Amino acid sequence: GDRPLSGLRVLDLSRVIAGPVAGRTLAAHGADVLLVSGPELPAIPWLTIDTGRGKLTTFIELKSEFGRAQLRELLKDADIFSQGYRPRALAALGFAPEDAAQINPGIVYVTLSAYGHTGPWAERRGFDSLVQTTTGFNHEGQAAGIDAPRELPAQILDHATGYLMAFGAMMARVRQAREGGSWHVRVSLAQTGRWLWNLGRLDSGLNTPDLTGEAVHAAFIEDMPSGFGRLKAVRHSAVLSKTPARWTRPAMPLGSHPAQWPARS
Repeated sequence: GDRPLSGLRVLDLSRVIAGPVAGRTLAAHGADVLLVSGPELPAIPWLTIDTGRGKLTTFIELKSEFGRAQLRELLKDADIFSQGYRPRALAALGFAPEDAAQINPGIVYVTLSAYGHTGPWAERRGFDSLVQTTTGFNHEGQAAGIDAPRELPAQILDHATGYLMAFGAMMARVRQAREGGSWHVRVSLAQTGRWLWNLGRLDSGLNTPDLTGEAVHAAFIEDMPSGFGRLKAVRHSAVLSKTPARWTRPAMPLGSHPAQWPARS
């Protein structure tokens, strides 16, 4: 294809920020990303809009045998299976990494967890703010010049982890093409936090003023149609001369598409 990930099919079983950012990133480089959600699962509307750019979206009820059969059919023709369910939740439904590799040998399976796959907290669920607290990031009050806990000014663990998930999936595809086999990519918010913490602290970094005013942001904003009306959003930050990153599908309300793959581009 004419884009780095043209023709790759990605099943995106994730919610909120980290996992959806991974799927959005793969879509920006040409992958066909199908976001699978459940009709009864809660969602945060503005995050659905932001992270839904570039994706197809469908509803599958995984608690039913019919729904699980639908997902198995999609998995047979997928290249990447990316999921952010709580630990062991999908395994209980028959979609553990080993199950996916039996259904589709050669699959790249990406697992997002809060605290990693080993250790006493491996099966605990969690999200960015909790992991910030448990790993000591609230000590960053020092960077703000206050003697009290303070959260980071953004959900940086979520966003950074989403990009690392996408990067890991791409690297696994490269290795799969060279070496064969099925691959399991494991990424956790806590390990991302550890990596970021070890980069060090920028003195007075939290004193940096926010950029304000639409004129300041004009170069970074794109205007596009969506299933929610006209959408103004931050464009993808990658600058690539021959294969510019872009989203060719608009953000749509959850469940807008059938549970099937489009023809390969």
